[in-house]
Amino acid sequence: MSLLHCACSKSHFSESPPARKPFERNATSPLMGGLNSSDHKVTVTMSTVNESCGSEVVNVQFDNLGSAYTLHTVIGKGHKGASTIHLACHSGSSTQVAIKRVNLENWDQEYAYIQNEIVLTRQLQHEHILPHYCSFIHQHELWTVMPSMGFGSCRDLMQAFHTAGLPEIAIIYILRDVFKALVYLHSRGIIHRGVKASHVLISGSGLVCLTGLHNAFSTVTGGEKLHVVYDYPQHAVDCLQWFSPEILAQNLAGYDTKSDIYSMGIMACELANGQAPFADMPVTQMLLEKINGTKPMLADSSTCGEFIIDDNSMDEVDEEGRKRTPEEKANHIFFERTFSPQLHHLASLCLEKNSAQRPSACQMLEHQCFKSLRKKSTEVLPEAFHPVTPLTSLANVPKDSSVDEDLARHMSEVSMEVDWNF
Repeated sequence: MSLLHCACSKSHFSESPPARKPFERNATSPLMGGLNSSDHKVTVTMSTVNESCGSEVVNVQFDNLGSAYTLHTVIGKGHKGASTIHLACHSGSSTQVAIKRVNLENWDQEYAYIQNEIVLTRQLQHEHILPHYCSFIHQHELWTVMPSMGFGSCRDLMQAFHTAGLPEIAIIYILRDVFKALVYLHSRGIIHRGVKASHVLISGSGLVCLTGLHNAFSTVTGGEKLHVVYDYPQHAVDCLQWFSPEILAQNLAGYDTKSDIYSMGIMACELANGQAPFADMPVTQMLLEKINGTKPMLADSSTCGEFIIDDNSMDEVDEEGRKRTPEEKANHIFFERTFSPQLHHLASLCLEKNSAQRPSACQMLEHQCFKSLRKKSTEVLPEAFHPVTPLTSLANVPKDSSVDEDLARHMSEVSMEVDWNF
């Protein structure tokens, strides 16, 4: 039985997908009828630039079989370690992709958690929302094939080099594109409930894509749109710092799409300072601070008084080779940076405790921060991330041996207790 058709798994999302561009999936996609299908190929029209060769790929047929892909190195983990993301190559087209593998034997949560993300993503089509090419069951695992994003997530970029935060120009372009994705989601009655730096991916060409839809919630129920939501995400431990006060309060006031705007404000601080606000606090203290109205702000030379710096952060020594104290590191990192008043104002608007005072995603796109932007992100971000270079070739990336090890393990478990009769 297909995971998507499992009777014990219920999805919040409807089954009527809109027209798909620029990643246009053929109507014969196995996802349109379930994970297990007799049709083993999914045709995807790709109008983006191929990461590995720099040329456009049109009408790529992605196979619905694990043997059609060569797995390379692991680039990430998800779902509390239950899923693994690999760089991979599709053998039929030599297209570089990313594959998320979820071990269903070790999955200790309800299947609806991963089912909802697959069902929702196949219904959405937007330039700044990461698409799924196909999903299928391979042995005891659920495989999801996605585009390979050369720069990884914004969190990866900050951990790799920009440990004190991204350049302001990069922050503004990323925020603009994520707001565009939220406008699309909110117009369809979907609350993301997971906007943060690790859920924003950047392709090697600089395309910004929002992902992490496993906690998303549809406000459209029975043909009617809910104006207030009371549902609390069941698997939200990793997103608590980014949640709005109204989600955390879990009271009769409920919340709506404006909760995503608050998360955007937290992410703006995260991108600017290398870590999210409240990162140094226990969860209970963070909860009280938000509910009591504590408003985070961008830390720079104009706002930073006392800021706690992790002892393992950047700039351990000064120019003379002397080890810096935490106070000296804070001064070096933040007092020497000054963000524009427009970016400060944008973050402040998003982080209003009262959701009624926050603009909508559509209104945020009219903010002064974005009015001066004349270029596409693909023209700006690769240069802004310098000296970080994207992973656009698998030539020097080691292959993953775990698949061969799994096959050997399965073969070793085969028992021949009954003699063959010829």
